[in-house]
Amino acid sequence: MGYTEEYQKWMNSNFIDKETKNELNTIKDDEKEIQDRFYKNLEFGTAGLRGVMGAGTNRMNKYTVAKATQGLANFIIKEKGQNKGVAIAYDSRNMSKEFSEITANCLNANGIKTYVFNELRPVPELSYAVRKLKCIAGIMITASHNPSKYNGYKVYWEDGAQIVSPKDKLIIEEVNKVENYEDAKTMNKEEAIRLKLYNVIGEEIDSSYISEIKKLILNPEKIKEQENLKIVYTPLHGTGNKPVQRILKEIGFKKVFVVPEQEKPNGLFPTVEYPNPEDKKAFKLALELAKREDADIVLATDPDADRLGVYAKDSKTGNYMAFTGNMSGMLIAEYILSQKRKQGILQNNGAFVTTIVSTDLAKAISKEYGLKIFEVLTGFKYIGEKIKEFEMTGQYTYQFGFEESYGCLVGTHARDKDAIVAVMMLCEAAAYYMSKGITLWDQMINIYEKYGYYKEDTKSITLEGADGADKIKRILTNLREKPLDNIGGFKVLQFRDYNEGIIKNMSTNETTKTDLPKSNVLYYELENDAWCCIRPSGTEPKVKCYVGVKGESQQDSDKMLKELEEDLLKKL
Repeated sequence: MGYTEEYQKWMNSNFIDKETKNELNTIKDDEKEIQDRFYKNLEFGTAGLRGVMGAGTNRMNKYTVAKATQGLANFIIKEKGQNKGVAIAYDSRNMSKEFSEITANCLNANGIKTYVFNELRPVPELSYAVRKLKCIAGIMITASHNPSKYNGYKVYWEDGAQIVSPKDKLIIEEVNKVENYEDAKTMNKEEAIRLKLYNVIGEEIDSSYISEIKKLILNPEKIKEQENLKIVYTPLHGTGNKPVQRILKEIGFKKVFVVPEQEKPNGLFPTVEYPNPEDKKAFKLALELAKREDADIVLATDPDADRLGVYAKDSKTGNYMAFTGNMSGMLIAEYILSQKRKQGILQNNGAFVTTIVSTDLAKAISKEYGLKIFEVLTGFKYIGEKIKEFEMTGQYTYQFGFEESYGCLVGTHARDKDAIVAVMMLCEAAAYYMSKGITLWDQMINIYEKYGYYKEDTKSITLEGADGADKIKRILTNLREKPLDNIGGFKVLQFRDYNEGIIKNMSTNETTKTDLPKSNVLYYELENDAWCCIRPSGTEPKVKCYVGVKGESQQDSDKMLKELEEDLLKKL
């Protein structure tokens, strides 16, 4: 059935409500908009759902959410997990609360218990709650750092991590079997409460979660000594505000300044173009407040509080300097590992987990501290999968995990990136280094001087709609069929095609197999410790390009990175 027929089907359906039809009626003469809304079903992928909110088969709305939930419910029933229940949380986005209720009502109608947070909560706490409550699954209603028109639906399994193979494919199969929106069951909330299917959770989980992450503090005395460290924080209208303020207060920091214009939840994100701590423009108000208060560090979390952005003072210039996700991750890693070694609590079988698109500085730090480095595909769920593997086999002990997209996990209380614990550890590190007379930025330079000036960048090419999806496919196909042999003046040593599962030596043409799951990712290992990687985004209509170099100075690495990046983009 074509998009025009699908549009008419919704307009003529007795099941689709009047409000939705009124919205669709406003686009009756806009064929391009009708096409974009109806040319496909909103795909339930390995990361769940994510899309623009609105009426249509290719949109996040109550019908697509309920249909996906019915498929998930069918799988949970097959797994006999009804009584274990499902934990549900939501962020500050428009419709997040409503989608969480629709999700709970559908699960309850299928006889599945739900544990629904009483108000918005961050991703890491949802991950924690799944394991704390011994649930079969968890659902987080969020579109993470996407613009305000988006929303999404992340599915977690009983280990607290987002779904991975084979569960992800089995769930997708069940979701795809639900052909009609009318097939999604629903139930009155009051009836579900009476039957003890709908359960409200809140403060008890909050306190347990906060208590768990406080156990990870390494130098509490340094916090007491530097209790007047000045911290500016913004939740960017999201879920981080309450847990961040609570943890910093409870561990002893007294000078925490929250950006007032961005403190309260607001799904329109009115003060930013894009509620993403990766975007320097998102820090405008926070940096203004930092200058007024002469703050030492400036922190921002995204709407579901799994990502953390950081600025810190350069003691030489007094300027606030921006950290990439790679930089803040490595700063935290170096602090934790150095302090554990100093205190004699660094395990001999320690493991450091990173992703194939994250900085190679992780390899140098792992070597310094005698850790086994594990590289996984992009997506924190694969780091969570490694934690589960370590616990099951006992062969390694998880020490740290991170990905370049501003997310890391200290500890194993959660199985997704956790900006709340990252805030805590960065502030503790800032207090420790302040006691040594240096700032976090000064320490970052110390790390570069110790290991080398590793530098990375990510560029995204946005290609929306049906035409954009075709173009993304063509870009990857062309690069796959004609691998590049030189990028930015760097000779390609190895070409990895994770979709085909092969590594090709460009000098000998010999091929070996990768040891990672199949994924639409192309990776170029270059001479002189440089590299680049291309993949389509799993959650947005984008091609993502990652590049990395190692220089002898900041200027050297900046120059090499720019040349590598510019040449790669020309060749797409």
